[in-house]
Amino acid sequence: MKKFMGKNFLLSNDTAQELFHNYAASMPIIDYHCHINPQEIAEDRKFENITQVWLGGDHYKWRLMRACGVDEKYITGDASDREKFQKWAETLPKAIGNPVYHWSHLELQRYFGYHGILNADTAEEVWTLCNEKLAEDSMSVRNIIRQSNVEVICTTDDPVDDLKWHKKLAEDPEVDFKVYPAWRPDKAMNIEKPEYCDYVAKLSEVSGIEINSFRSLISALKNRMEFFDSMKCCVSDHGINYTVYKPVSEEEVEAIFAKKAAGEELTALEADQYKTMFMLAMGREYHRLGWVMQLHYGTKRNSNRLFYEKLGPDTGYDCINNDAPAAQLADFLDALNVTDELPKTIIYSLNPADNALIDTICGCFQDSSAVQKVQHGSAWWFNDHKPGMEAQMTSFANESVLGNFVGMLTDSRSFLSYARHEYFRRILCNLVGTWVEDGEYPYDIKALRAIVEGISYTNAKNYFNFR
Repeated sequence: MKKFMGKNFLLSNDTAQELFHNYAASMPIIDYHCHINPQEIAEDRKFENITQVWLGGDHYKWRLMRACGVDEKYITGDASDREKFQKWAETLPKAIGNPVYHWSHLELQRYFGYHGILNADTAEEVWTLCNEKLAEDSMSVRNIIRQSNVEVICTTDDPVDDLKWHKKLAEDPEVDFKVYPAWRPDKAMNIEKPEYCDYVAKLSEVSGIEINSFRSLISALKNRMEFFDSMKCCVSDHGINYTVYKPVSEEEVEAIFAKKAAGEELTALEADQYKTMFMLAMGREYHRLGWVMQLHYGTKRNSNRLFYEKLGPDTGYDCINNDAPAAQLADFLDALNVTDELPKTIIYSLNPADNALIDTICGCFQDSSAVQKVQHGSAWWFNDHKPGMEAQMTSFANESVLGNFVGMLTDSRSFLSYARHEYFRRILCNLVGTWVEDGEYPYDIKALRAIVEGISYTNAKNYFNFR
């Protein structure tokens, strides 16, 4: 029997162990997509207790607690932090096979030096140990980032954001890693939302451009993109429920915009037509600026209306949407490509059934302007577990060139989530090592080292061209 999460955790053979320990483990981290707060980095926040850094905003853990019948009081309610931690400690032992079980214990090992097991009986011991450690200067936000070997962080930022915290970080000589903004214009795209017109008014105010048409909306967004670009932004991100390509003329999209501005209800088709023209306009600008476009699709958000009304979005009530037409994704990329305006693009689906679909679409749009110009993003959200990561990388390998993959991202709000990069790298090395051990790839250590170091770090560094 192997030791629980010991040195060779997830590494099932000699080649996997060599690749991980000698090469992948020491690579810096480029976190090209996350949801951490740049203000907390700028202010070098220190957390008062483990609940704040571990359970605050973590809907992965919240879903598991709800599945165990834990009252919402102990999840997002007014229970004390100690009570919430106890309920989490009682939940965790039941989560066998769940990646959160592994992540939690990796974080306890790497950041707190705790190699025991968190459960109801050890909760007080772990609570005390972690809180004592968090009180040390070594566990401030910046020092957590440093000890995690993070080189680059890309946050998620709305076009109306003033990016003042990014400016402070860029001007601070003590910050020895890079924190860049990433462009997330979902609120400007979601024309069907009741808050859309209020958002457009805010965008008009911030950009200084009167928005009274679709054309002026795009002008205002271009204005903000120039500002983001001056702050060294080089990546965008879109959260879309499903891919859509239903193009219309300029006159038709202007009529749709005017209808919404007049307070009239849009049809589903009109909303899709607007979103198509919006995404085409954004894609062209990304190409002009040299940004990477990320597309996250396949989500049905806020499925539990009762709790959405109580708690709001991003609280653990989203699920997989399997109603995402592949042909429209291909047609959208083709519409940009035909005018030579397709930017480097990373595509993620929440539906694991889309793996081969994405890889075959990506294969249609490769050219000499970039290595793996259009590529399949890391196993995302409900798929970032061992079988999900293995399935995504195997599909990538089957249909394309896995050695070009830009690798893992945290997509997290927690500063302790960098342990997920170790989890990913172990799974990567085990997958590659197994192929070698099974005689499916030669034991060419020079080539193998280039593959695992590239996927862990080098490919992302080269792909995004951070300034």
